[in-house]
Amino acid sequence: MKKVLSIAGSDCSGGAGIQADLKTFSAHGVFGMSVIVSVVAENTSRVIDIQDITPDMIEKQIDAVFEDIEVDAVKIGMLSTPECMKAVAKKLLQYKPQNVVIDPVMYAKNGCPLMNPTAVSTLIDTVIPLADVLTPNIPEAEKIADMQISTVSDMEAAARKIYAMGCKAIVVKGGHHIGNAVDVLFDGENFYYFETSRIDTKNTHGTGCTFSSAIASQLAKGKSVPLAVESAKAYVTMAIEHSLAIGKGCGPTHHFYELYQHGLSKE
Repeated sequence: MKKVLSIAGSDCSGGAGIQADLKTFSAHGVFGMSVIVSVVAENTSRVIDIQDITPDMIEKQIDAVFEDIEVDAVKIGMLSTPECMKAVAKKLLQYKPQNVVIDPVMYAKNGCPLMNPTAVSTLIDTVIPLADVLTPNIPEAEKIADMQISTVSDMEAAARKIYAMGCKAIVVKGGHHIGNAVDVLFDGENFYYFETSRIDTKNTHGTGCTFSSAIASQLAKGKSVPLAVESAKAYVTMAIEHSLAIGKGCGPTHHFYELYQHGLSKE
């Protein structure tokens, strides 16, 4: 069984963060592990408070995994402070894992900030160059690339600009765009486009976490980046289509819809 590590924040409401990552890993048939970098008191409506784990404890969690278990892919989500980013980057450089997927989480689904604004420069200098695949949504790509994104052409321009910061591939997610949901992948040579019809639902809590974790799972299982992104797009679209009306705000996606419908696969 392939083994995938999530380094991210904890969402006590279960729809995003570490909880969404572990559900996604399980749905893809890989063994999930986690390093918690922040404890977030949040639900479908709001973020109440955030308590960051100390950089030393972040490093020790990463050590605990890598000294004992082979890691086939790493998904990185919420990194709220420069100190947190530096701790994670230090250990990635030490252990040099393959298939590093980084979701530069800046805001919760309800708009509450999850990254200190002063940390963006550290993200660009320290974290982005370690990504095999970077998965910003449009607001995050605008912040990183320092430009406005209104069209698919803008998404391409932002992808080129961010790719030059050192990542090996970037997917600019089009969920915040008007019209169909178009994701744009750039690997330094070619653009790939993944388009689905927009699903009319507010229940999209954790979609970014789920998408990036699905990519990491598919890379761990040996798929190329374009095929991993294509599969992840199909998975997250399914999860949104069958999303759950849980809570008073933006409910979570349904990570296990196929399992609930059809039972365990015999594969």
